[in-house]
Amino acid sequence: MTTFSALTTITGEDAAYKLADDLEAIVPEPTGVGVFEIEDGSGLWEVGAYFMERPDIAALAVLATLHHARPFTVSEIPDQDWVSKVQRELAPVVAGRFFVYGSHDADKVPDDAVPLLIDAAMAFGTGHHGTTLGCLQAFDALLESGITPKNVADVGCGTAVLAMAAAHVLPGVVLASDIDPVAVEVAQANVVSNGLAGRVDCVVGAGFAAERLWDAAPFDLVFANILKAPLIGLAPDMNTHVAAGGHVILSGILNEQADEVVTVYKQNGFNLASKSHIVDWTTLVMSKNSPTL
Repeated sequence: MTTFSALTTITGEDAAYKLADDLEAIVPEPTGVGVFEIEDGSGLWEVGAYFMERPDIAALAVLATLHHARPFTVSEIPDQDWVSKVQRELAPVVAGRFFVYGSHDADKVPDDAVPLLIDAAMAFGTGHHGTTLGCLQAFDALLESGITPKNVADVGCGTAVLAMAAAHVLPGVVLASDIDPVAVEVAQANVVSNGLAGRVDCVVGAGFAAERLWDAAPFDLVFANILKAPLIGLAPDMNTHVAAGGHVILSGILNEQADEVVTVYKQNGFNLASKSHIVDWTTLVMSKNSPTL
């Protein structure tokens, strides 16, 4: 069955969400509507919808005009087995000792690797994106340097791949939180499929808001692979919830945004330990009240 997408861009977050609200009310109704910030410093947001039948082009044009958005681009999406397609195209990822793979590549796991199973149907946070890969590499480097955190949290966990990496190689229970309940369900399923039930505790919450994280602080290591704005917003809480001498691994940061994030975290008691780039993305390791490496 052929489905359809309708995409536009608009300036400003509030304007984008207002357009999305009105988009949900048109006939035929979309099966889903999404709003995404375009992280290029332009201030533009993408608003998109998916339809099971051809959308009303005239109604979309009226919406775009009323909301001062660009005209919608409507495209046909041919019927495909998207999971199988992603499985074919996503090769396993090696990040130091960690080996991220889908179940279709289970026979490729090296005997000496730490395996992290993330299937294509749960593809946000598979390790292929430069942000997740950067975090895994940074964590591996910390371990290689002799640092062995005892109390670890993964804030904005997505698939929980980072929390699971920590649980594989460190003692204790790793906490994983996400603001999205669906993401937390995915994370819990991944924990079970990786044989880590009882080793990773997945909870719903924004930042450190979940009671489970408040009770467990201070942390020796916190992963936060999100975006620049929420990372900056989290900086004071990081100061509160990270132990002296502890580390944070931060990503979801475009290269040109990295200096701003470093500055804010320095203002909140952290020093830059390391910085790495993978294509357009930067991963930062910050240490609390420790000398710069």
